[in-house]
Amino acid sequence: MELTLILILVGIVILLCIFFYYVPFFLWISARVSGVRISLMQLFLMRIRQVPASVIVRALIEAHKAGLNDVTRDELEAHYLAGGNVEKVVHALVSASKANIDLGFKMATAIDLAGRDVFQAVQMSVNPKVIETPHVTAVAKDGIQLIAIARVTVRANIRQLVGGAGEDTVLARVGEGIVSSIGSSASHKEVLENPDNISKLVLRKGLDAGTAFEILSIDIADIDIGKNIGAALQIDQAQADKNIAQAKAEERRAMAIALEQEMKAKAQEARAKVIEAEAELPRAMAQAFLSGNLGIMDYYRMKNMEADTTMRNNIANPPIANK
Repeated sequence: MELTLILILVGIVILLCIFFYYVPFFLWISARVSGVRISLMQLFLMRIRQVPASVIVRALIEAHKAGLNDVTRDELEAHYLAGGNVEKVVHALVSASKANIDLGFKMATAIDLAGRDVFQAVQMSVNPKVIETPHVTAVAKDGIQLIAIARVTVRANIRQLVGGAGEDTVLARVGEGIVSSIGSSASHKEVLENPDNISKLVLRKGLDAGTAFEILSIDIADIDIGKNIGAALQIDQAQADKNIAQAKAEERRAMAIALEQEMKAKAQEARAKVIEAEAELPRAMAQAFLSGNLGIMDYYRMKNMEADTTMRNNIANPPIANK
């Protein structure tokens, strides 16, 4: 008898555990006390669909207390099953409602499913965020390099969060605008004297188009002077011109040496021909003596003429005495 009673009690306890697991009775009471209309059958079906009833009920209670009566259980369940974050969506809707930001449930769930933090986006709409660009290097028209850092104040654009570009795009566009502004300046001194001109020029370009943010202001935090790029380029150009001139000079020198060698070869060839001709002279004179074309007196007159010519040359060009 006692064993039967114990078995009955154990069976009742097991049944109660199963009942309270599949039918969250106390969660239902909490919802009813908070003014949220939901039935035990709906909570039971959530267990069957493997939807955490506590998350859905807490979200319904938060929305109801904030006056968001258009948020329904079916929509929250569908968003959870789609892989969304129900709690952040409800937090974002409540924050947007308190801040008078037009944010509907469909838009909030779309932003959340797009992978963005919708609650953080709403907070950024209320409290703008300041993002800092990396070091942006640009060169003014006078050749001086400037290194600038800018702080960009942005506010989340709720309508552009789905499909809009992120912070990296904004920073890239701002950096491009800074480079363009500095590059169009006639002198680096103008940039240093009026850095706000950069901000005004960049803001006029509408860099936040197509992004998830609205640029409120661009402030130049710091500008440093870098290298003299113009002078470095001139030095490089001068060095290149010097190398070209040296190459041309070497080419002309090589041509002159080649021409000199050619002239020497021709002179040696001519000298060889003269020596060859001089070697033929005694033979010709001997032939002239044998044939009777040249007499002894003619030979002496020729020698006297050669001696006279040599004497005249020595008188005209006397040798320099050694000191």
